Amino acid sequence: MIDAAIIGLGRWGKGFVEAVQGKSERLRFVRGVDRSADKIRDYAAQHGFTPTESLADVLCDPAVTAVVLATPHSLHREQVVACAEADKPVFCEKPLALRMRDARRMVEACRAAGVVLAVGHNRRFWPSFRTLREIVARGELGDILHIEGHNSNENSNAVLDGWRLSSEESPAGGMTGAGLHVLDGFVSLLGPARRAHAQLLERKPPPVPLDSLAVTLEFANGVSGQMATVRAMPLFFRVHVFGTRGSAELRGETEVTVRLGSAPPRRFEFAPVDSQRAEIEAFCDAVEGRAPYPIDAGQMLATVAAFEAVVRACETGTTVDVEPA
Repeated sequence: MIDAAIIGLGRWGKGFVEAVQGKSERLRFVRGVDRSADKIRDYAAQHGFTPTESLADVLCDPAVTAVVLATPHSLHREQVVACAEADKPVFCEKPLALRMRDARRMVEACRAAGVVLAVGHNRRFWPSFRTLREIVARGELGDILHIEGHNSNENSNAVLDGWRLSSEESPAGGMTGAGLHVLDGFVSLLGPARRAHAQLLERKPPPVPLDSLAVTLEFANGVSGQMATVRAMPLFFRVHVFGTRGSAELRGETEVTVRLGSAPPRRFEFAPVDSQRAEIEAFCDAVEGRAPYPIDAGQMLATVAAFEAVVRACETGTTVDVEPA
């Protein structure tokens, strides 16, 4: 059992606690860090961990053998490097970083220290996404020509203040909160992007934003891509891959449809999983040397590079080259 600390106890940090505590046989949280330890004292007592306001206290605690970060994006570089220097394996919620220079520093620090770095892209752990990757990897669709995706949800309607409303912490409308899941999914299927163009249309400002983001991508392997995200609308997630022999479409966590030539569509349905627990337990596998974390450093950097290019494309209204990972 890995004794870990959870840093950041907002909605997503609490989601990790509730996915793991008393349910996983691989990891438990023994410390929790939040800006106001008093505010989380009852929650900490309920879930059996010790609250504190200081990451430094956690990093010097020999009883803590791993760290999970669910903190503001701009803090990730500083916190991941501190974990590496303290010899603590670290799981960092997405986005790993807002800029490539920061992501590279984080990867280098963990590599130099010999500690595991994992990033939280939980959609990769959906059974539908696993199946879609297997279909593409087997070559069932032939040569891949194009990919499309969409992720929207109403989570932004529940965030009325705080750092998530900052354009510096969450740039490009819904890209950081929702669209990044699609972009990372594209990277997992196709590899790094080469160019990005984006258009953000804003209809209503925060704290209850209404906007739409459309992105056009070219991947290094020559595949074209399009993706979109809307704040805020009912939950919708789709990734559709098109090849010379047919297409495969993912809808949400549990559904994949494959269409090959003139044959009737094949539909697959899966039982849902707790994807937050699944990614934490994959992190445990890496920490314990059972298996590498399924998102390697090259893919981590490729996703950040594409994300940064999309943000710059929104800001400049131009097509932006993606920095090589």
